Amino acid sequence: MTNVVLFEELVCENDKKIAIATLNSPKSLNALSGEMIELLYPQLLQWQQQESVVAVFIQGSGEKAFCAGGDIVHLYQSMKNNVDESNKYAPEITEYFTKEYQLDYLIHQFTKPIIVWGHGIVMGGGLGLLSGASHRIVTEKSRIAMPEISIGLFPDVGASYFLNKMPSGNGLFLALTGASINAADAKFCQLADFYLEHERKDAFQAQLTKLNWSQDTGTNHQMLNVLLSEVEQDSLITMPSSHLLEHQSFIEALMRLERVEDVFEAIVNLEIEDKWFNRAQTSLKSGSALSAHITYRQLTLGKALSLADCFRLELLLAVKSGKFGEFSEGVRALLIDKDNKPQWRFDSPANVDKTVIEWFFETQWPDEQHPLADLGK
Repeated sequence: MTNVVLFEELVCENDKKIAIATLNSPKSLNALSGEMIELLYPQLLQWQQQESVVAVFIQGSGEKAFCAGGDIVHLYQSMKNNVDESNKYAPEITEYFTKEYQLDYLIHQFTKPIIVWGHGIVMGGGLGLLSGASHRIVTEKSRIAMPEISIGLFPDVGASYFLNKMPSGNGLFLALTGASINAADAKFCQLADFYLEHERKDAFQAQLTKLNWSQDTGTNHQMLNVLLSEVEQDSLITMPSSHLLEHQSFIEALMRLERVEDVFEAIVNLEIEDKWFNRAQTSLKSGSALSAHITYRQLTLGKALSLADCFRLELLLAVKSGKFGEFSEGVRALLIDKDNKPQWRFDSPANVDKTVIEWFFETQWPDEQHPLADLGK
């Protein structure tokens, strides 16, 4: 049986070690399974405590993807088994998202440098791993997105937090449209720190072993920043141009609109001949109107929340999504039957039942019983 995560340690010239974790499911585009999460979390904790390990490097196997998202196909049956049971929530949904968010939070809080090589497809759960790393590297083939609106979900894995850190309007635009962005976009909207051509990865890892690592994590972070700033210069000539920067004036104007219905109309009705923007318009128009409302309110609330509270909010929304049926229908249409004809509950944002939106944000657990109650405490 193939190990879904491979672990190794590179020995440096001064006998310190660079720990490497490789997501090893290329056929699924390294979709983040529950098994992967259960392997990664304790290993990261061990590396955090292991004095000889000075940095962690996370990558995906194959040439196509770092991680194309969560393993939602596996969750589909769990959701189907709980449809029409008025008081029952799918326990697998709660378990999976709880463990995933604990892993994401650990990466955000990790004291040693964590380098994530965001090559190829980086979506959904993959972005949860990338966004919290201290040194986030993208390549000429990076294709990053939070396309949850297309499956009746919402941008999670800490998106309530990191989408609000982007330049004005960008987080909302990306969340509602599921637009795919490149390396330059990722750097512009603060999802990535450095750009390196993918062919330079092996040479970069070799350079890591030559650094004079110490036991001081602050020094190690700074030393790694200097190295990456230097080696990045040889790759910048191949970095693509930024779609987000090109459309920034329009995207920023979205923040002056006060209702999600108005944002929806502004985006889909803009007359523009631009393939990237037109794809974003199509994704928004064909996506779940309910997801648009949940996402808009989620990001509004997230502005005032800590990272831990953002994860607690997202777990509530994820569990409710597993119960309501919109998420299940989106997965069916896109990944199970593949007819690409989801039967959404509401045909437009203007027609979404406000009581349904309220239900999604009504707490399910007393504070002390929340599965993520101890996060950040």
